[in-house]
Amino acid sequence: MDRRRFIQLAAATGAAALPLPGFIRSGFAAERVDIGAVYSSTGPFASAAVLANRGSKLAVDTYGKAGGAALNYVLLDDQGDPGKAVRKVQEAIEQQKIRHFIGATISSMALAISKEVHKAGGVYTNQGGADEITGPDCNRATFRWPVATYGAIEQTVRPVIELNPGAKRWYTITGQYVFGEALLRNTKAVLAEKGLEHAGNSYHSLAEKEFSGYITAAIAQKPDVLCILNFGNQTADVIRQAVSFGAKRNMKIVVPWSTGLDQFQALGSNVIEGVYFGLQYWHEVDTPGNRRLRQLVKEKLNETPTYLVAVGYAIVQMLLEGMNKANSTDPARIIAAMEGMTYEGITGDEMIRAGDHQVIKDYYLAIGKARSAMKDGENFADIISSGKSFLPLDKTGCKMA
Repeated sequence: MDRRRFIQLAAATGAAALPLPGFIRSGFAAERVDIGAVYSSTGPFASAAVLANRGSKLAVDTYGKAGGAALNYVLLDDQGDPGKAVRKVQEAIEQQKIRHFIGATISSMALAISKEVHKAGGVYTNQGGADEITGPDCNRATFRWPVATYGAIEQTVRPVIELNPGAKRWYTITGQYVFGEALLRNTKAVLAEKGLEHAGNSYHSLAEKEFSGYITAAIAQKPDVLCILNFGNQTADVIRQAVSFGAKRNMKIVVPWSTGLDQFQALGSNVIEGVYFGLQYWHEVDTPGNRRLRQLVKEKLNETPTYLVAVGYAIVQMLLEGMNKANSTDPARIIAAMEGMTYEGITGDEMIRAGDHQVIKDYYLAIGKARSAMKDGENFADIISSGKSFLPLDKTGCKMA
C-alpha cells in the first residue's frame, strides 16, 4: 500500500489517531533547513565578519533545531564585495534551494541581498544600519535587528549636546558609503534642529587606512566636537590617529556607531578615556538574555561576547524564534509569525515592528574610562544613557509590499 493511500484510509476509518507504522513515521522525520550566512571571510571587512559569523554559528549550533527541522549552517563568503554577495546568494537560491538567509557585513550588501531573497520568496535577517533597510527599500522578506542610524544618532548626538552645552561647532569624518551617508544625514538634522554649526565634513572611501589628512582638516576648523561616522577598523583608525594628533585636548570626540569591547581592547583605555561611544550592545547590560549569552560564549568560545559576536547571535535568534513560533520552515509562515513578535532578546524584551520589520530595542551611550577606574580588564566604559528612538512608521518611507 502506498503512503498516500494509507493516509486516506486512515483518515476515513479514524486510524489516523493510532500509532503509525515505522515506514510511515520515517516519511515525517524532521527535515533539514539550510541557513545561508553571508559574511566576508576574506576582504576588507573580514576581521569584523569573522566575529559576527562566530556568533551566528554559535546560535545555530545552540538551537540545533527550529520549526521542527534540523539546522544546517552554510557560510557564503562575499569577499567584502556587494556584487559578489549578490552572486553568492543567487547561487545558493538556484543551486542549493536555500531560502533562509542571515548576515551581510555592510549596509550596501544587506540592501542588495534583501532584494534577491525577497524575489525568491525567502526570509532574511541582518545587521545593516542604513535607514533604507526598514525604510524606502523595505520588503516582506527582510528583518533588521540593530537600531537604524536614525536611532543611533538620536541616542548619541542628542544626549552629547545636552551634556556639553558649550559645544557649538561640530566637524564630521564620514565613510562615503550608504551607511556613512545615513549617519551624516541624521547628524546634520539634529545639529540644525539644535541651532549648532556643522563646521565641515571629510569623506573617506571604504579602502582608506590613513586619516591624518582628514584629521588635520578637522583640527584646522577648531571644532568643539569631532564626530566620527564610519564603521569597524576604520573607526578605530580614525580615533587612534585623532588622539595621537592631540584632538582630545581641544575637543570632544563622539563615535555614534561603535563595535564596543573589541574596539576598546584594540585601542586601550588611554585612547578611549573621555570619548563618547554609541553601542548596540554592551556585555555588562544585565538582562536574562544577555546573562545566558555571556554564559554560552564563555562555555563554548572561552571569551566575553563583543558586539560583533552578539549581533551575529541576535540575527539568528530572531529568525529561529520566528520559525519556532510558526512551527514551520516555510518562509511565508515565518514572516507572518515574526511580524509583531516579542521575544526575550539579548538586550531585554525585543519586539519586531510589523510595519517595517525593525526590531525595537535599546541603544546605549557610553563614555570611555581611565585605566584606574576600570573594575576589571573588560570594564572599559560606563553606560551613561540608553533609550529607544525610532521613526514613526509613516515617516520611514517603508511601503511594505
